[in-house]
Amino acid sequence: MILLTPELRFALRCNDINRRAAMRDDKPAPDPVPVLKLFNPLGAATWLATELYGDDDTLFGLADLGFGCPELGVFSLSEIASVRLPYGMRIERDIGFESLHPISVWAAWSRRAGSILHAQSPLRRAAANELPSADG
Repeated sequence: MILLTPELRFALRCNDINRRAAMRDDKPAPDPVPVLKLFNPLGAATWLATELYGDDDTLFGLADLGFGCPELGVFSLSEIASVRLPYGMRIERDIGFESLHPISVWAAWSRRAGSILHAQSPLRRAAANELPSADG
């Protein structure tokens, strides 16, 4: 599986460029929505990425290795892609992932819940409650 499609790469790079522009102009740093979710199909490790740095390898986002303490920071795409799991499996991209919540909300809820996985359900419910009903 391709971990980064051209569209995802573009969105991640745009977020990085926007953050750098805000820093340059002394504006508050943006709080982007994660655009990429990577996960271990045989374990608890999960990564949500918002930015891809200019080296085309360093991602910024929320990393949860399954120890109960998700953290914001940088991680290497090439290192994640090089992980070999049992049964010939590898780290995968969640092709259905989308979020309405910025990374700061994901970080707060994930820390409170102890993992990104445990934060997903309450965040989905919150997003569903923010949407208008089908009745109008």
